[in-house]
Amino acid sequence: MRKTIAFGFIGTVLDNVGYGSQRWEKWRPTLCLCQQETLIVHRLELLYDARSRSLFNRLKTDIASVSPETEVIGVEIAIRNPWDFEEVYACLHDFVRGHTFHPEEEDYLVHITTGTHVAQICWFLLAEARYLPARLAQTSPPRKKAPLYSAGEVAIIDLDLSRYNAIAARFTRERTETLTFLKSGIETRNPHFNRMIEQIERVAIRSRAPILLNGPTGAGKSFLARRIYELKLARHQFSGPFIEVNCATLRGDTAMSTLFGHVKGAFTGAREERAGLLRSADGGMLFLDEIGELGIDEQAMLLKAIEEKRFYPFGSDRQIGSDFQLIAGTVRNLRQLVAQGKFREDLYARINLWTFELPGLRQRQEDIEPNLDYELERHATLTGDSVRFNTEARRAWLAFATSPQAAWSGNFRELSASVTRMATLADNGRITREVVDDEIARLRYSWGDERPSALAALTGEQAESLDLFDRLQLENVIAVCRQARTLSEAGRQLFNVSRLGKASVNDADRLRKYLARFGLTWEAISTAPAEYGDR
Repeated sequence: MRKTIAFGFIGTVLDNVGYGSQRWEKWRPTLCLCQQETLIVHRLELLYDARSRSLFNRLKTDIASVSPETEVIGVEIAIRNPWDFEEVYACLHDFVRGHTFHPEEEDYLVHITTGTHVAQICWFLLAEARYLPARLAQTSPPRKKAPLYSAGEVAIIDLDLSRYNAIAARFTRERTETLTFLKSGIETRNPHFNRMIEQIERVAIRSRAPILLNGPTGAGKSFLARRIYELKLARHQFSGPFIEVNCATLRGDTAMSTLFGHVKGAFTGAREERAGLLRSADGGMLFLDEIGELGIDEQAMLLKAIEEKRFYPFGSDRQIGSDFQLIAGTVRNLRQLVAQGKFREDLYARINLWTFELPGLRQRQEDIEPNLDYELERHATLTGDSVRFNTEARRAWLAFATSPQAAWSGNFRELSASVTRMATLADNGRITREVVDDEIARLRYSWGDERPSALAALTGEQAESLDLFDRLQLENVIAVCRQARTLSEAGRQLFNVSRLGKASVNDADRLRKYLARFGLTWEAISTAPAEYGDR
């Protein structure tokens, strides 16, 4: 039979109810633990200090009279301050580390009713971390209508959360909701991006260290920084505001003043004192976008502010304090700037603890469609107008948006602008193929590509007779041809696999025949006249 071993503190208040027979009329939690009909404690190890020796001896005698099966062992400890968390935890940790456990033969309980609240917390932490392979035992006094001299009750709490499916499911659901919040509810499909968001979620909740977001313009650095702030604010990790500044707009004395504030008279025109953004961000988050544009002097002061949480306002000889979390954004290679002497190595090392690379839109083509739907919903929220695509129009826009011709140099910011334009021009809440064609031409022009699409080189009758499959294939073939220097080079890229299985290859001839099916020639599509660009 497995034996039950219990650990606990002597309750210097609840267990100490006097010496005479009247003590049996009082509820004593340690005695209660040993009086249960359905629970036999085979060994009870009681922790106490030197001042409670007589109380221990009295409890040991009383327990022997009500539970002769229980072996009571005293463990005398030395704790100067039972409310000092560090001291109590160290004492209990040493006690547990020095104990020999036999979980295959014994069941262990920790009695958490006695002892200070600090002791209860320490027992919980040791059991939850499995340093102590025990369940928690909580004793409670008898109810009002219980029989005279009732022993009270014991509740056993098992900290193995895997046994509580509902709790585990709740934790999983809450984490999923957090990830969805960081992604603004967009069902992103790109595996790399999703893994990155999962890491950011863990870092954001557990750390206040600086975070560095690398990525091209429009990739969502500012948006993600604000979402991280809102997440931490909802969890009461911040009490201050979200402060954002683009460092590329800061120059000279204005940079110092904007970031660190200034005193009256610090420079010409400084008629009033200014707090500065770092002081304004106290208790909150400071987002420095394009931190690579910050001057060397400002970098030095920023490093001091991050490390010491104190800095000098411009023109002042008195330091002020500000405790904020920094998120930095950059489109530039800071490591390269360090090598060039344009960015401080010590500051880079300080903000490079958590670095995340945000991919551009072209690296996340799987996410174009869910972002399209998100932008349509956002437009409806902002304007009150619900706008949808015609089926053919949606297919055409997505085909272009995910094709090699789509540069998306402005990334998600540019995608948002594209959807806004189409939604604004839609009649009766429907985006038609005509609206999409105009938008595609507009995007091509903005990217400096005024050459026609593949379909623009066809007659109207030819274009209308093509299936969507042929449209998409032809668009991509034309894109490769326009990037290649010769017909043969384009053929080698397009037939890169099938050509390996042929004894004799003529890639140029194969490609020429494919284009001829649509009435097109290499000369026509590689040097297409500009007039095809506007439709």
